[in-house]
Amino acid sequence: MAGNMLKENAPSQETAPAESAVSPSFDEKTVQEKRNHFKLTQKISEILSSQYGINLFLAGLFLMFAGSLNLTRSSKQDIQCYLIAVMFVQMLWMLWYILRTKSQKNSTKEKDSHAGARWLRCGIALFAGIAVILDALKLGYYLGYSECLSRTEAVFPVTHAVHTLIQVFFLWFHSKDIIQSFKTIERFALIHSVFTNLLLWASEVFTESKHQLLEHMDRLSTLGFENITLEVTIPECNCTTGVCSAFSKAINYLYPFNIEYHILASAMLYVLWKNIGSKMKSHHGKQKCDFHGIAPGSASGLVVLAFTIAATVAYFMLIGRSKFQSELALSIYYLYCTLLLGIMTLTGVVGLATCKTGNRKLIDAKSPAIQLDAELLVGSSCGTWIMSWGSILAIIYSDSHPVYTWYNLPYSIILIIQKYIQNVFIIEYIHRKLEEPWDNDTLTRSSVATIPCESPLFPDPPFELLYSESFKAEKDPFPDMDIFKPPLEEIRTVFQNEKDPNENQVMNEKSVNNEKNYFTSPPLCDPTNEVAKAEELSKRRRILRNITVFLFLCNISLWIPQAFGCRPQYDNGLEEYVFGFRPWIILIDIALPFSIFYRMHSMYSLFDVYIKI
Repeated sequence: MAGNMLKENAPSQETAPAESAVSPSFDEKTVQEKRNHFKLTQKISEILSSQYGINLFLAGLFLMFAGSLNLTRSSKQDIQCYLIAVMFVQMLWMLWYILRTKSQKNSTKEKDSHAGARWLRCGIALFAGIAVILDALKLGYYLGYSECLSRTEAVFPVTHAVHTLIQVFFLWFHSKDIIQSFKTIERFALIHSVFTNLLLWASEVFTESKHQLLEHMDRLSTLGFENITLEVTIPECNCTTGVCSAFSKAINYLYPFNIEYHILASAMLYVLWKNIGSKMKSHHGKQKCDFHGIAPGSASGLVVLAFTIAATVAYFMLIGRSKFQSELALSIYYLYCTLLLGIMTLTGVVGLATCKTGNRKLIDAKSPAIQLDAELLVGSSCGTWIMSWGSILAIIYSDSHPVYTWYNLPYSIILIIQKYIQNVFIIEYIHRKLEEPWDNDTLTRSSVATIPCESPLFPDPPFELLYSESFKAEKDPFPDMDIFKPPLEEIRTVFQNEKDPNENQVMNEKSVNNEKNYFTSPPLCDPTNEVAKAEELSKRRRILRNITVFLFLCNISLWIPQAFGCRPQYDNGLEEYVFGFRPWIILIDIALPFSIFYRMHSMYSLFDVYIKI
């Protein structure tokens, strides 16, 4: 019976450890299920908020279409009321967030070091200041025609100015935040802010495109094409201030800055939205802006900028004067831009080849700011590629080919290639880590050659070797001061007592081998090798910096003509003849803002590349 009892008790003793082993795995499974449920909830919240933002944008976009095409009773006042409402909602949320964050001043918050760089915030503050000036001009224009304009014409610029000031303050101090509380509310509020800025951007693009189209109709007749008149709506009363025409002209020149401000603000807000609830690794590199050794790139870029301004002025002076002068203006533009784009393409190829010679590591963290930079570069390039392929096909299928159309063909082809090469160069570098401190130009021949082999830059000898007789005879500068050093036997005894006795023999063999290897191995420092490596790194960095500065100034040069109304896609008339007037104009109105934004975004990205070199 006792044997039977032992047999009955045996299984219970064996199963007890098994149950204890199952219980921790069950807890881990429960934690994992809760974690997956939390991620699913956050993903659903992200999807719901994004759908809300898209519908908010589409409603405003079609309201603009209806008002601009006069298809319904929709008017400009309805569009402005809609924009005022969405701006007001965003302002309420931004004020609530700023006050709530200020009350939690002592709490530690996670930051995305890749988002909201200082130079980016300075850029958006500059554009915001110009946007406020634009609102002041619009208000002055309303005061001149206040007798026949709706009051929304005055409320809209005031609301937009207040919205701009609050938003710049918000982005300046909170663009790096990683929000960890009220996540669902913050997702909806941030996506509302993103699409509010996109609606304001689209509204400015509509207005700017309408103004450019009116100028285009006046120029098109000089090239021999049929002039199509459009209905122009102007105030029905007289200006009471006498400066309304000056306000109107100034407003048209400031629209490009306002357009860039809103698209840049929407990009920074989108990064905030993507960062909600994420965990960021700490960023170890500190970005510094050093302008040493960039004279060749800066001088070349400034020369290009000067020639671009001269070509743009010549274009505006010649276009629309007569058929000969208009063709001459288009020929000058195409030839100059083809030459400049060819130089930029070759520079980008050299930059890529130089970049590949380095051993830079990729950034481990998947920052939404870096991903968005790459996506915006490729996405905004599509605007130019659409227009370029349209021009190429128009030249192929056109019945008549004026002289300037053959200059348009290489221009369109090289424009596609240049953006392709530049995108690869920028994306290759924005995903790289900052240069290590020893890669700086301060690592010169004098500093490397004086590094002794016994310097702390090299590893210490093994622990037991430090007290060996051979090491003392070779390295000890004070052999008579042994009273300050414990005997080797005591050190070895203490060291061995803390280890497994079976490992003592292995340790003794290691100490003998270490002593032999330390004195027989070649010296760790090779001044000649280090000098060559430092000079190579310094040369590579100087080349890349000059390339980046040159491309930065070239992108400014290509942004200026398009942003201020130099539109050969409108003025040459060939594409309109092949594709039809309205289809080509609609295509240009959609693609051209992305092309202008591409140049501005390339400048931001190239500045980021420069800092990382």
